[in-house]
Amino acid sequence: MPIDAAKALAAEPRTGEIGWAHKDVLLYHLGIGAGVPATDPAELRYALESRLHVLPSFATVAGAGAPGVISGLSLPGVEVELARVLHGGQHVQVHRPIPVQGTATTVNRLAAVWDKGKAAVLVLRTEAADADGPLWTNDSQIFVRGEGGFGGERGPATRLEQPTGEPEHTVDRPVREDQALLYRLSGDWNPLHADPDFAKTAGFDRPILHGLCTYGITLKAVVDTVLDGDPARVRSYATRFAGVVYPGETLRVRMWRPGPDTVRVEVGAVERGEAPVLTDTVVQHT
Repeated sequence: MPIDAAKALAAEPRTGEIGWAHKDVLLYHLGIGAGVPATDPAELRYALESRLHVLPSFATVAGAGAPGVISGLSLPGVEVELARVLHGGQHVQVHRPIPVQGTATTVNRLAAVWDKGKAAVLVLRTEAADADGPLWTNDSQIFVRGEGGFGGERGPATRLEQPTGEPEHTVDRPVREDQALLYRLSGDWNPLHADPDFAKTAGFDRPILHGLCTYGITLKAVVDTVLDGDPARVRSYATRFAGVVYPGETLRVRMWRPGPDTVRVEVGAVERGEAPVLTDTVVQHT
């Protein structure tokens, strides 16, 4: 069968070395829409090397990797078509602020394979550490359509109760027409986000935005709106990808504060009646 869960889970972890510099951080920030207006001091902390702070979501692309989708499909025991794959969810835990430049050792392994009936979910875990200790732990959930039903564990329920009451903050974030073309330069070369013919093969009218781009746009909105523009306050960030975003649309980011160190977030596409894009989204912070 295309997914051999036992073989995949038994595979040895893969260890590698990654490095990044301020140019990589700047490109990532521009790829998630930072730098507008270009003279705004609040934006220059993401877009000017002399003032640079690193959003924790950078961990998803550090080292020019594409954790989760592309690398997950190269694991032993996993043979699936790229066109049947979607990014289902993401969780990043940062153990300390990510430096503007650095090197790290990464350990990649398959943490779980879940059988959802009509689909399989692969959970790829990446742990990064440098000479000073752990930097981040990154879990990517890969949703593979048509590969369930193999008799495996269904996995934990991840749905959260919907936030109650009106959001404390609501902000809109426009997505540029070329946003996916810019974001992919940080390392995720999946043609689903650039090639119209491939997108149609995958069942979409046109290329869709990377889920991790929406993920980064949303975290930046939370940091700028709730955390005084300080990315170092973020401790963890989890979401479930509930729908697609098309370049050129507008994201509506709604935020609630259920506790002193927690932000609940829901994101919808304005032009499609606020169709859900990110849900079950939680930012934990100091």
